[in-house]
Amino acid sequence: MKPTGLVFNIQRFSIHDGPGIRTTVFLKGCAMQCFWCHNPEGRHPYPEVGYAADRCIACGNCVVACPHNAHVMENGTHIFLRERCQSSGECIATCYSGALTLNGTLMTVDQIMNEVLRDRAFYESSQGGVTLSGGEPTFDSSFARAILERCKVEGLHTAIETCGYSPWAALEALLPVTDLIMMDLKLFTPEKHQAATGISNERILANARKLALTGMSIIFRTPIVPMLNDSDDEFGKIASFVRSLIDLRHGNGATRIRTPDITYELLTFHKLASDKYRSLGLEYRASHINPLAKPRMQELVALARAQGIDARMH
Repeated sequence: MKPTGLVFNIQRFSIHDGPGIRTTVFLKGCAMQCFWCHNPEGRHPYPEVGYAADRCIACGNCVVACPHNAHVMENGTHIFLRERCQSSGECIATCYSGALTLNGTLMTVDQIMNEVLRDRAFYESSQGGVTLSGGEPTFDSSFARAILERCKVEGLHTAIETCGYSPWAALEALLPVTDLIMMDLKLFTPEKHQAATGISNERILANARKLALTGMSIIFRTPIVPMLNDSDDEFGKIASFVRSLIDLRHGNGATRIRTPDITYELLTFHKLASDKYRSLGLEYRASHINPLAKPRMQELVALARAQGIDARMH
């Protein structure tokens, strides 16, 4: 039987998920519950129906199509009863206005590669490739590995974007078929990490140390969320940890064996995901936060560089 997994998006011509022009494959499932998450549709490891009320034309087609009576019409108004929805998808094809979407489709590696290989010429001309994102690629490590293996057979550059929260064995299994790891370091203070993401960062920090001891090309990333990790104190702790990872790699003989340097990116917070939360019936707990001003982002980059870190704003 061919391996299958849940994919909620395949984004072509991506330029923010690794070097060059890339195709980013977004896999569903993530153990973390970051309150500012830009891809809330990737959290749960099962399909979910999204409903954009502002696009609905109240045609009633979904009412007829749904076998679970999750759609009803009351006084000419369409009401989506999410608690009845089984995400079977019958309603999606009947929604001509695009108000209903299915987040999560079971796909085989062959189906994914059919999409990926359409842009081989762009990968070759830009030194790009394929990136697995999510969700969290290590959530279904065996499926992620199967995709990456096929990409390497095709001679494609591969990368993964990970939150770092997984058993080490799940992450380690991807390393032989991955060229670049992009890993988040959201917070350093354990209590703050627990409150903001729902989980401890102990495993994440341990995995970061283990990655530093490998020969992998690594970009550590911190999404700068105002009022969460943008203070000199908290950000300084994260930057100091990144510096310790660089020292750990060099102390392991990296300068002798020419192991790639560890670099560091600061990601600017944005609120483009607010409509996604609304369509999924979720509260957007970051709605009160505004993006950090560029001068302050530049100050944080300078703080990291002052510790000898190859840091940049992304």
